[in-house]
Amino acid sequence: MLDYRPALRQRTGVGEYVHELARALVASAPAGESLSLFSSSWKDRLDRTVIPGADTIDRRVPVTALNFAWHRLAWPPAEQLAGGPMDVVHAAHPLLIPASRAAQVVTVHDLDFLDHPERTRAEIRRDYAALARAHAQRADQVIAVSNHTAADVERRLGVERSRITVCRPGRPDWRARETEPASGCVLFLGTLEPRKNLDVLLDAYERVLGSDSTRSTPPLVLAGRATPAADAIVARATRPPLAGHVELPGYIDPDRRRDLYERALVFVLPSHMEGFGMPALEAMTVGVPVVAANRGALPEVVGAAGRLFEPNASVELAGHLQEILTVATVRARMRDAGWARAREFSWPDTARAVREAWTQSVARRRQRRG
Repeated sequence: MLDYRPALRQRTGVGEYVHELARALVASAPAGESLSLFSSSWKDRLDRTVIPGADTIDRRVPVTALNFAWHRLAWPPAEQLAGGPMDVVHAAHPLLIPASRAAQVVTVHDLDFLDHPERTRAEIRRDYAALARAHAQRADQVIAVSNHTAADVERRLGVERSRITVCRPGRPDWRARETEPASGCVLFLGTLEPRKNLDVLLDAYERVLGSDSTRSTPPLVLAGRATPAADAIVARATRPPLAGHVELPGYIDPDRRRDLYERALVFVLPSHMEGFGMPALEAMTVGVPVVAANRGALPEVVGAAGRLFEPNASVELAGHLQEILTVATVRARMRDAGWARAREFSWPDTARAVREAWTQSVARRRQRRG
């Protein structure tokens, strides 16, 4: 049973990972294997056709109530909610889904909540920092989305390396664009929140505007849902000198994301922390040059294909943007390098790694039960 709840509504990073993982698991399922997707919500229903070939378990239980019961009371077991036995229950986040007999797997995308609880909200702030270490140590297997996150799980949560499986996201099933746009944009895509470090991006973009004719500098697009904590960012983007140069289109539906990358001359991910950084991989898949902060898993994802900068160095970032926007040969080199880098990530590989983690978790569960 795979927890599908992060993908139930607006699919951001974790939701996209869960959705594409489910698709890849169904597509590669060996004979006799079945995948059940679990969801709980008072008002939102899980569409039975969202992943053709997967079973669905859709319970009308408020997600906040269920999470409190699962995280704090270790009840009810997954088998009770599903109405039958299963081999593995796979949580999309670091805290366990209770189970009577099934092996338990948790997913860790990053551990930013340990260092910066102020960047989190609601039950994540209440439960993750307090419970993640104990839950990870009790899990039969821990999935990490990058080598960076795996090292953090081993070092900070005290989980031995043999119980951690790295299952990197794959690239989207998109064609590379044939030509770049005649007049494009500087693009950021992700939730607008403090850890995305958007103030530094605005500082750098403002510097680029000031160094060139504003008529020749492409607009900056900050695409994604804005959290209340990003109100100051939104306000700054809509007043001079940035007013009229920054676009705020809001949340982008998955079927519209590729069109957004098609428009971009350069993609910037300035985050203080990313457990992986799927938008950087999406940009490279299309052929968009990537500039990313030299933090978290971003150097691991971008490799030598993109430009890295220190996350507080707005002058350094502005220099990268200025060169990429004005020198076509630089964009061409980065485009080709990005295509090559993106081909190293595939969802079938992710599904194989997850299936291996499941196999190990079942063996460990049986061993623990004697």
